[in-house]
Amino acid sequence: MFYKFAAVLTTLLAIYVYRSGRALYHHVLTVPALPKGYFAGGDYRDHCVVIKDEIDNRLTHCEHLIFWDHLDEEDSVTNRLVLLPCDPGRRAWNTVMGPMDDPDPSGDLWIYSTKTGSLSPITLANYPEGHDFHPLGMDVYPSKAGAPSNLFVINHARQNSTIEQLVLDPAQPTVATYVRTLTSPYFVAPNSLALTSPTSFYLTNDHLMTCRLPGLFGSILPTIETIGGPPLTWVAHITVLPDGAIQHKFAALGIAFANGVALSHDGLYLAVASSSLAKVHFYRRDPLTNELTHDRDVNVPFGSDNVMYDDDDTLIVAGHPHFPTFMDVVANKPGAKAPSWAVSIRPVSAGGVRELEGQKDPHSKTTGHDSRAPLSASVIAPASSTDEVETIFQSDGSVYGTSTTGLIDTRTGTFYLTGLYEDGLLVCYPEPRNNLGM
Repeated sequence: MFYKFAAVLTTLLAIYVYRSGRALYHHVLTVPALPKGYFAGGDYRDHCVVIKDEIDNRLTHCEHLIFWDHLDEEDSVTNRLVLLPCDPGRRAWNTVMGPMDDPDPSGDLWIYSTKTGSLSPITLANYPEGHDFHPLGMDVYPSKAGAPSNLFVINHARQNSTIEQLVLDPAQPTVATYVRTLTSPYFVAPNSLALTSPTSFYLTNDHLMTCRLPGLFGSILPTIETIGGPPLTWVAHITVLPDGAIQHKFAALGIAFANGVALSHDGLYLAVASSSLAKVHFYRRDPLTNELTHDRDVNVPFGSDNVMYDDDDTLIVAGHPHFPTFMDVVANKPGAKAPSWAVSIRPVSAGGVRELEGQKDPHSKTTGHDSRAPLSASVIAPASSTDEVETIFQSDGSVYGTSTTGLIDTRTGTFYLTGLYEDGLLVCYPEPRNNLGM
């Protein structure tokens, strides 16, 4: 009997090492030799700045980042705004990583103008009194010819996690009007969503075992699931009916820590981050049925967090290179800092390179596999035969840490990055700026 047990245990251990060994070694057992700061577009000290709320310091702990595009009748972008969900109370209330001590301080939504550089908090109009607001992932539908946009925000409230449906009006962009709260027993640990229409979206659930479990179960099991990476999480497709009821359909099962999700602009591919395995799963999508078929996986040099497609359908991925130092920051240990890393993923078959401001794209395949970065992605993540992975930004946490979401405005070449436990929004410009204070 003992030998049978030992054989089963050995087999399970071998499967785990084969499946998760790279992530365990590089992101748990090894501290990456990252630089103080690096930006692919130039010296970060000249090109990058952290934009902060200088009045109340509430632009902090921002998990996500999306563009709210205003379109004309021909679907051309006439204005682009950045929306951010931020939660200054995250250190006391985090249903994903813990702790869950104090849900009372509410989070905020912010709006940043790419034209003027102005930054403003968004007022929640008609929001139910006493209803918590702890925003995580979100997505907004573009506004066409001045029409209002539906905005869906994942809310990790004290009793259960919900999705808030709001409306943004271009005529009053700093006000989000409450419509309804969506709830479902399937919203176990909702993390990120990607709209497929004004009233439907893909939704990830990042854990099956959450910090909401009682006692030691809530303290231990989520961490085991995070590090061990069992394939217990999923992607669902949600349709919101006119009366507020929802239709829920499982779209992809068996994912280890399904985190960020993004839909390509042509609607044919869905990207899903697997944080525990340091990968991005790509699925082919049927636009008529919203059914998904697994297409390929791409390794990244960190625990992938959020994924976002840019205007050219290049995927931007940000995440966490070292889990223990990230947890030190979560635990608020004195002097703790956690690194940041953001990369682009571009299919090799796409051909050519993007030209910005008359210069060759610094992520060009002709430079080799991420050969410009101080710490190449190829040192940690094996090269893909289908996609090229190139570093956009990396830092040991000194310049900007705990990266979660990166996004590029390809019209201007400007790069944006948020940090789960950072103050402010990192903005890196394609041209040098003076006195950026980095």
